Order: sequence, then structure tokens, then C-alpha cells
Amino acid sequence: MPHLPADVRASLRFFAFYLANGTLDTELLDGVDYRPALFRYGSALEQVFAIYGNVLEVDEDGQVLNDGEAQVRAAQWIRAHCDPDYRVEPPFEPWETELHGP
Repeated sequence: MPHLPADVRASLRFFAFYLANGTLDTELLDGVDYRPALFRYGSALEQVFAIYGNVLEVDEDGQVLNDGEAQVRAAQWIRAHCDPDYRVEPPFEPWETELHGP
């Protein structure tokens, strides 16, 4: 596959929009101003995108199957990053938080 399918690119684009706009999972992150905590240093933002990308599932035709679930898992990490009393349920599996690349 030479390029990511259009559906995957659209999901990534909307995820980035919601994240930057402060409207990612408004129920879970209500009242949590996460943007300063994520955008100050790149590593937190990198982890958010890693979780989203690791959880995102795509079928053989390139159609995204679970955009909402991927967004919720990323939002859970953000909430835990900003609120030390918040506990992610279920806890993250190692594959969900793995960083890939060089």
C-alpha cells in the first residue's frame, strides 16, 4: 500500500483537529484544559498520536473500523496525564502505548 487509505487520513485529520481545538472527547475531558500540557513539549503529544494510531483498526479495504475507540483511548491517556487522580479503565496494554519508528 503506497499511501494510507483516504479513510485513515480523514480519521487522522479529524483527530488532530479535535485535539488542537480542545474538543476531543468532550465528556471525558470536560473541564480539563489539556492543550498546554500536551503542546508545551512534544513527547506528550507524540504519545497521544501513538495511542491513537496503535488502537486504530483498518479493514482490508482501508476503511477505519474504530475511530471512536481510538479517540477515547487517547483521551483517557490525556486525562490521566492532566489529572493524577484519574485511573484509565481498562489499563493500557503495552501495545497501545508503544512508540514506533527510528
